[in-house]
Amino acid sequence: MLAFDASTDQLADAIASPTVLTVLATLGVLLLVVVFRELRQVQANLLVLMAAAFLDMVGLFMVVPILPFYVKKFGEGASLFGMPLGEGALTGLVVSSFTVAQLVSAPWWGRCSDRWGRRPVLLVALVASSAAFLLFGFAESLLLLVASRVVQGLGGGTTGVIQAYVGDAVEPAQRARALGWLSAATNLGVALGPVLGSLAVTLGERDLLPGSGELRLGHAAPGVAAALLCLLNAVFAWIYLREPVAASAKPKPQVKVREAIDLVLQQPRAPASRLLLIYGISIGAAQGVNPTMILLLGERFGATEQSVGYLFMYIGALSVFARILVLGRAVDRFGEPALSTVGLVTLAAGIGLIGVVGSVPTLAIAVAMLPLGSALTFPCLTSMLSRVVPPGDRGLYMGLQQTFGGVARLLAPLAYGFAYDYVGRAAPFELAAAFVGISVLLGLGLARVVPPKNAPAAKA
Repeated sequence: MLAFDASTDQLADAIASPTVLTVLATLGVLLLVVVFRELRQVQANLLVLMAAAFLDMVGLFMVVPILPFYVKKFGEGASLFGMPLGEGALTGLVVSSFTVAQLVSAPWWGRCSDRWGRRPVLLVALVASSAAFLLFGFAESLLLLVASRVVQGLGGGTTGVIQAYVGDAVEPAQRARALGWLSAATNLGVALGPVLGSLAVTLGERDLLPGSGELRLGHAAPGVAAALLCLLNAVFAWIYLREPVAASAKPKPQVKVREAIDLVLQQPRAPASRLLLIYGISIGAAQGVNPTMILLLGERFGATEQSVGYLFMYIGALSVFARILVLGRAVDRFGEPALSTVGLVTLAAGIGLIGVVGSVPTLAIAVAMLPLGSALTFPCLTSMLSRVVPPGDRGLYMGLQQTFGGVARLLAPLAYGFAYDYVGRAAPFELAAAFVGISVLLGLGLARVVPPKNAPAAKA
């Protein structure tokens, strides 16, 4: 049986070593070089969307990694129906409140964007996110913390709208690569956001007024900083983001939201249904385990609010490399169906290994498999979905993709949290790996049912 010493922050000690600092600095320089070199190949409208998505994700991940610490602070003595809740289960409940709001709003955001345009929907969502960050920053109770996550979820139901924007603006043959670029921008935000969040935590303890006056933001600092960034992002999108297709040229929606959901449930073997189910199961497993992973790192390696941000920076940086340098070339060579299968297998292996690692170096290897597997999986699934549904319903189905993923992200943190508290520390990761394995089986034979990249747009 492995023995662990969490009396010191092993992640912080590892990060502080000269070797790791050199590697991180080199990784950062290489990341900037690669991004700026490859940006010359990206079309202008996609660049603007990428910038908006990057800023949005920076704000979100300024607060996400420190959320479990806030839950622990406000949730002492919490119970559900008279049953005391451990910190794992309670963190899962708070995280899931975001997902509930997101899964409810995503199809409607998608349908609104099909009718009235992608741009106005995205602007409204950015304003809602800013309000949610302020509420998070000034929350003084578990109830307000949950309320902030609900508002954030309502504004965060627009991921499908962003993906539909790419579907409208980019040719099918380049769609997976473009979606990879978009997710690279968001993952660059994932890499930078936690670091800024950790800095905001430190800044919150400092007196911001000169002289004898005193002004300390305290734990509100990360939320306030994220809200200001989100408002800046809304102004940027208002000025530079343009609608990808003229309203008069948009195909009319053909399916209602309820009809689309019924079709997926009644015809699970249809191409769109399979892609939605694979996406939902796999992304629920991959992302739903993150809150539990933070708790495990705290217990096993002594990770704190500051050091865990650097781990997410590492994950985000690898995600950018994988999407920029690996995804496009791999799609051209192997095709989206085969590549998504490789990605799912890699993802399952990485998740399973996290539960049993006993040192920081082996943790780094296991964690590296998560961004690589995600990069090879999710852009391919979304690109294939955009080709099997009618263009006039693209926003709706991209929203449904987020809803199915949201259902999984709702259930997964709850299951993983209870498994962490009552079964064993490795149990959540074994369970998540098994779910990803199921999605591999669902993906077998996709190449026979997904239209090729140069095929005409799908009809109703």
